Amino acid sequence: MENSEEKMTYTGAISELEKIVREMQSDSCSIDNLSALTTRSLKLLKFCKSKLQTTDEELKKILAELEQ
Repeated sequence: MENSEEKMTYTGAISELEKIVREMQSDSCSIDNLSALTTRSLKLLKFCKSKLQTTDEELKKILAELEQ
């Protein structure tokens, strides 16, 4: 799997998730690999959720500063 956790970007994580979905939907996806793909997907989804929440909090702070 591509990115290390410390160098991962939101865009990179989404791209990897899309790749995993395509692989899981393909006829060549083996049952043996399905567990690893699901585990990686979960890590990527958690990263994306965290990134979105952090960005949302930062934007709210910036907007609050503008209102003052």
